[in-house]
Amino acid sequence: MNCIALLGQPNSGKSTVFNQLTGSRQHVGNWPGKTVEKTEGNYFFHGTSYTVVDLPGSYGLSGNSDEEIITEQFIKSGEADLVCVLADASQLERSLYMLADFVLMDHPMILLLNMMDVATAQGKQIDDKKLSEKLGIPVLPFTAADGKGFDELKTLIEQEMKAPHRPISKPEIAGTAKANADQILSGVKEKYSWIESLLEGVSKSAGEDYQVKGFDKLLLRPILGKVMTLLVILVGFLAAMFIMAPFMSVAGMLPGLLGKPIADFLTGLHVHPWLVSIFSLLIPNTFYFCISMAAFVFGVNVVFGFLEEIGFLARAAYQFDGALSKLGLQGKAVAPILMGMGCTIGGASGTRVMDNWGQKMLTMMVVWAVPCASIWSVIPVISNMFFPAWGTALVCLGIILYIFVLMFIVSRIFGGKLVSENDRSGMIMELPPYHKAHWKYILKEAWIKCFDMFKRALRTVTLVSIVFWAFSYSSSGNVENSLLYKVGTFIEPVTKFFGMGWRTFMAFITAAFAKEAVLGTLNAVFAGQDTVANIAFNASKAGVDKNALALLMTQTISGAEALAFMFAITFSVPCLMALSTTYKESHSLKWTAKTAGFYIVAALILSCIVYHIALPFLG
Repeated sequence: MNCIALLGQPNSGKSTVFNQLTGSRQHVGNWPGKTVEKTEGNYFFHGTSYTVVDLPGSYGLSGNSDEEIITEQFIKSGEADLVCVLADASQLERSLYMLADFVLMDHPMILLLNMMDVATAQGKQIDDKKLSEKLGIPVLPFTAADGKGFDELKTLIEQEMKAPHRPISKPEIAGTAKANADQILSGVKEKYSWIESLLEGVSKSAGEDYQVKGFDKLLLRPILGKVMTLLVILVGFLAAMFIMAPFMSVAGMLPGLLGKPIADFLTGLHVHPWLVSIFSLLIPNTFYFCISMAAFVFGVNVVFGFLEEIGFLARAAYQFDGALSKLGLQGKAVAPILMGMGCTIGGASGTRVMDNWGQKMLTMMVVWAVPCASIWSVIPVISNMFFPAWGTALVCLGIILYIFVLMFIVSRIFGGKLVSENDRSGMIMELPPYHKAHWKYILKEAWIKCFDMFKRALRTVTLVSIVFWAFSYSSSGNVENSLLYKVGTFIEPVTKFFGMGWRTFMAFITAAFAKEAVLGTLNAVFAGQDTVANIAFNASKAGVDKNALALLMTQTISGAEALAFMFAITFSVPCLMALSTTYKESHSLKWTAKTAGFYIVAALILSCIVYHIALPFLG
């Protein structure tokens, strides 16, 4: 079978090794019955295929968390022919705790001392040969992120498959030399004593201990540090936008370049107008959406990869861990949450820095509570149609305050299912020293994620877009001839209870595709200009006479309905691309559907509450 399992603590470099070995030949899902990410891949070496399983990152094998239970069960099952244990060479004593647990299971293994470049920069010297003699297994010094030495690793794995080694040294737990897997929970003191004796004469530090100074002194201050962290992440978001801009510009040309030629060609073949519109407008715009998503994912992964590599994200996590722990999250979640203020796609993609799947999924659900930049181009325009400037300011303030309420609600409803109490004790971490980034690895991994996003998004966005197109298409251009209108008016007695008539409810649905399409949709349903389908897929090109629209809307709907509608579109599904990104990052259709369903229902309930409270005052 030639199965290799990668085992190590979070941030030990397992994912880096896995990605470098398998490239794009990966399959990601969840372990059966568990909300824990399962990552498998394969590679070929000397004509032989090898399967690599990236086991969930955990700090030990005590069996207290789903990650630890899955790891222990997988190794016990015998599916892995060889286990590659990764340890951070720059923090060797702490990162060998996983090894101290694993050697008790007496399984064929090799030890990979990753991040040797960081250890060398710290002045640390590690005698890998002596460590190998003490353990009785191969020990390979390594720097996974620079992409070098992988042929040596593959050769070692090939040799170990033929003649595997098992550890000859193990911790003596409870005065017994032979400990089994059921005793792993105990003996913490014995394990650290074993690690200490193991490293005696193996690890030397020629340099001074890392001192907090200079920029770090500012970054780690209670208040100033948080401000500086926010500024760095803001600059990171702008950098991600700068990286994606050229790709978006090129992709934005596709609808214009392809639309008319395709329409003329199909019309000449007497193809039905509905199919013509599908292939000339929907498909080119779908490609534009997907390329834009992939480009943003590329930019975000480059920025986050850089910040993580140099050690900045560890500082950000330290600063915000206390506040975010109240939501069941680690401090690392601050970066994707802040990214979500600019774009939910970036926030969801940025959750890659979280330690486990549950933290990752909960962070994505919280990110959805943060309105993206696009909504702020819509809310003030609608609000100013109905309310004075001070009223618009109150509306914006109310939205901002409700963000924190919604985050709390999300954490209370879903936090217990996604993040166990054992994972809510806060982070215990050693502040890593700053070190240079490996750009080759960062760009390669960003490209793999970008291309994977494009493939997945193309399927998801195309399917959902065609369904929406079928409902919203009108050959005459009159919205009243669309299926969406018929459904909207039929259920209007229900939607009215939630504070929205058929017009605002149709705009509520369109907002799930792109918040930029809201004003265009309102123009279509109130003024009868253009079709909802055209607007949804040409949101950025839709021209709207805001004064004329304001006159029509204020004469047709009440201020209470307008207020309910604004809250509904702000806190519903961010956009179709964010939905697709969440599915891609979570690899769980069930939890993506739960997230979307929750936000749609929560938005309708909020709309209902706002409408009925405001109705006596605003009419």
